[in-house]
Amino acid sequence: MNYNIKDVSGRLKSTREYLDITVEDMAEKTNVTPQEYISLENGEKDFSLSFLNEAAEALGVELIELLTGVTPKLNTYSIVRKDRGLPIERRERFAYQHLAYLFKKKKIEPLLVTAPYDEAEQDKPIHLSVHDGQEMDYILSGTLKFQIGEHIEILNEGDCVYYDSMNPHGMIATDGADCKFLAVLI
Repeated sequence: MNYNIKDVSGRLKSTREYLDITVEDMAEKTNVTPQEYISLENGEKDFSLSFLNEAAEALGVELIELLTGVTPKLNTYSIVRKDRGLPIERRERFAYQHLAYLFKKKKIEPLLVTAPYDEAEQDKPIHLSVHDGQEMDYILSGTLKFQIGEHIEILNEGDCVYYDSMNPHGMIATDGADCKFLAVLI
């Protein structure tokens, strides 16, 4: 299951209009300017996961409903088989798979993330971002250079970091190989 930005923006706009919510109200609830919101709703700009989470909450729908148009129906348990998670485009070149997209009323967003190794990134500043909530990243394979604020840590297989994601943070794969990790967003 994949998603298209234009489809997501269409669902965002039609749901907002159906619920009679103004652009200004949605912009406030998603922490963007009204102009940025219109650009996102028109599919002119890619969405951040935090924006989509805030929009889904403001509209009273599941994140997955905005992404796919499908309403999660499972509430006892959900199994996602290997390599069958919902692909999510969140950061260029990083590969994300949502691991609980069929479960409704989730309290966490579990993602399997592959950070690609790029020699050109190794001596550059790490791109930092922020989003609401907290996050836990557990390294499954490879090595991750993780930065939060001014602190830089090297995380290896089996290492785990838990942090307030409102603090500027970012990461890159190091040691010549991709890094795969489980990210749990709360």
